[in-house]
Amino acid sequence: MAPELLERVPQISLKSFDIGCLIGKGQFGRVYIAREKLSGYIVALKVLSIEELIKVNAERQLRREVEIQTNLRHPNILRLLGYFQDDIYFVLILEYAAKGELYKQLVKSRRLKEKKASRYIAQTAKALSYIHQKHVIHRDIKPENLLIDFHDEIKIADFGLSVHTIQRRRTICGTLDYLPPEMVEGKEHDEKIDLWSLGVLCYELLTGTAPFEEACHTATYKRIAKVEFTLPDHLSFEACNLICSLLQHDPKQRLPLKDVLKHPWIREYEGQPSSN
Repeated sequence: MAPELLERVPQISLKSFDIGCLIGKGQFGRVYIAREKLSGYIVALKVLSIEELIKVNAERQLRREVEIQTNLRHPNILRLLGYFQDDIYFVLILEYAAKGELYKQLVKSRRLKEKKASRYIAQTAKALSYIHQKHVIHRDIKPENLLIDFHDEIKIADFGLSVHTIQRRRTICGTLDYLPPEMVEGKEHDEKIDLWSLGVLCYELLTGTAPFEEACHTATYKRIAKVEFTLPDHLSFEACNLICSLLQHDPKQRLPLKDVLKHPWIREYEGQPSSN
């Protein structure tokens, strides 16, 4: 059964799959590797507790996540292949990314070499450019939400905090170390928050730490608001330039994604096989 046909299966349920090991945990459920019995096709099943979703009033958020991800088709975005529910669970059928979270790779390596980091940033930028053209903001770009497939390609995952860009937003959401100044300061935000997150991601991949990380939330907020960070000596000039071009307090001054993809640090490693 081809991926595009999964949504057409009329009577699909958990019994339709051989469910394997746990490969991830989320706020409302767990993710398992699974094999569809009829086709042998390998997928990831995100199994969500309906009771927990109702308890925290997250049904609307889930509906929005499904609506957004169902309509996205890009090589660097994790594909939502289908979904179903029973009396206990709501289940998302997702593309399987064999190498798992980028976060786990980063923890193992401590930091990535510039060639590998450049490739991952370029792939993430391409995917973000695509979703922005679809009038969607991701709002939670971080290593935990970036998966790696068998071919070492980035797959943006977890669209739980994503929204359409029809109107500007004020909601504070996302991961503390990745919050942009406009969120910290309670101002409206738009798709340019994803540019800020891309800058934080680039810094973290190359150094192993987030640029504004502090022991307490208040101190982190202050450093973000002041855009107060230091660049280690081991980073190349081009890498530092890209990070600084994205980590701009004024959203309008952040380097646009089309220019990120033309940046010398991205162009230098373009087309080269990655190595860590």
